[in-house]
Amino acid sequence: MKQNVLKVHPADNVLVALINLKRGDVVTYQGEEFTLLDDVQAKHKFAATFIPVDSEIIMYGVLVGKAQTDLYTGNVLTTRNIKHAASDFVTGERKTNWQKPDLSRFAGRTFNGFHRSDGSVGTANYWLVVPMVFCENRNLEVLQEALVAPLGYGRKRAYQNQAHKLIDIYKSGGDLNALLQADIYIETKVEKSERLFPHVDGIKFLTHDGGCGGTRQDAIALCGLLAGYITHPNVAGATVLSLGCQNAQVSILEEEIRKRTPNFDKPLYILDQQKVGTEADLLALAIKQTFAGLVQANQNERKPAPLSKICIGLECGGSDGFSGISANPAIGYTSDLLVAMGGSVILAEFPELCGVEQNLSDRCEVVEQAERFSSLMRTYNDRAMAVGSGFDMNPSPGNIKDGLITDAIKSAGAAKKGGTSPVVEVLDYPEKVTKPGLTLLCTPGNDVESTTAEVASGANVVLFTTGLGTPTGNPIAPVVKISSNTALYNRMSDIIDINTGTIIEGEETIEQAGERILEYVIGVASGEIEVSAVRHGQDDFIPWKRGVSL
Repeated sequence: MKQNVLKVHPADNVLVALINLKRGDVVTYQGEEFTLLDDVQAKHKFAATFIPVDSEIIMYGVLVGKAQTDLYTGNVLTTRNIKHAASDFVTGERKTNWQKPDLSRFAGRTFNGFHRSDGSVGTANYWLVVPMVFCENRNLEVLQEALVAPLGYGRKRAYQNQAHKLIDIYKSGGDLNALLQADIYIETKVEKSERLFPHVDGIKFLTHDGGCGGTRQDAIALCGLLAGYITHPNVAGATVLSLGCQNAQVSILEEEIRKRTPNFDKPLYILDQQKVGTEADLLALAIKQTFAGLVQANQNERKPAPLSKICIGLECGGSDGFSGISANPAIGYTSDLLVAMGGSVILAEFPELCGVEQNLSDRCEVVEQAERFSSLMRTYNDRAMAVGSGFDMNPSPGNIKDGLITDAIKSAGAAKKGGTSPVVEVLDYPEKVTKPGLTLLCTPGNDVESTTAEVASGANVVLFTTGLGTPTGNPIAPVVKISSNTALYNRMSDIIDINTGTIIEGEETIEQAGERILEYVIGVASGEIEVSAVRHGQDDFIPWKRGVSL
């Protein structure tokens, strides 16, 4: 018989409802019966034993909250009867032994990527146009209009035709009711144009609102982030527009590029508007140089590369109560597979590691990295608390509604994305990954800020789990969207690529799903599969200003 509740860890004193349950229902788990005292929606938790007020609530084997009232067996957990709590952590002993997964299915496998002179391999081949300051955003918009469609990178959709149908109804005298009741649905298939440069996947324009007016530290961080994109294996070269007088100076960008790639040799065209003169002269020069760069970029073609050249960024957004028991552990197994083959994985979103710091600290290969992780976590939380917030404020209304009612519950499930391998490196934003294995990167929990940062650090594919649905993408790295439940996959199939609700339904194991996801990643990395975010042109790019963002 299909299981309708689950205890995630043997030490837990709560159970997760896998289906909607009613007050008075009697459910059985491993031979023990539980009578529900409240309605419990799927994804939510209920007490598996009597939990007195102020006592610890354990899930995933860790402290995730404390009872604000007495909780009796069968009581549902809510924001009214539990509060956030997480265990403290110390720099303890190294616990870096791990059971490597079976790699026989992937022995000798390769993907077809774009090889760069520094030894990295891209899963795509883009040209970038980058502003040093927000003052140049309008010029980027002009360049985008001038280059994208004529070179065959435009994508046509049918939404304009829907507007034209309404225009016709209005012109023919249709009233407000006729407009609102009109059937204007037209299937929105994306039509691609023929590309002039078939080996270049596109031109991407990284508009932002930074570069000046903030702190100098923000300007330096922005230059580091932009350098991460320019030196990224998925990027063939870049056109940089500078006004000239901003805090984010070109000299800082060039220094950050050298830090990441000392022998940088990609085509890079830098234009200073205050030196060039008129807007017309600036844009004419930018168009000419960008076109020349595209000619060079088109000379690079996909060739076989080992899977060790893949660097995966791990992200979750719009999470639900199933994320930590289906999608996140599934990509955690994918992470372990890739690490065992010599690849790289990035686990970020530090506000969503609250309560699991001890486990991650213990997994750091060297004490210095464990100490750096602890320092970054404490400093981040202290900054948040200084402005009246804290990691306990992290769950969004959507998270809470779907079962993640404390940050520690959310974090314990989110950390499953990192699998079980040792931590080889701890990075602060926006540093670059330098070692194969699992890396911890300090970023916010904000989906786009974190994804933006992971790609800057070297992720050439991003695995993004969601329980509620989110369209997040990235300009240069494919973002694979993975649903934690089948209902979401069916409801939002236009933006979801992979379903792991099969784990909840008992159709496959976490390990089977993790292997299936890696097979999909190989197809994406080879350019054989176009993910939904790329198909829709979801080019989200938000630099983090190092303020408090949860």
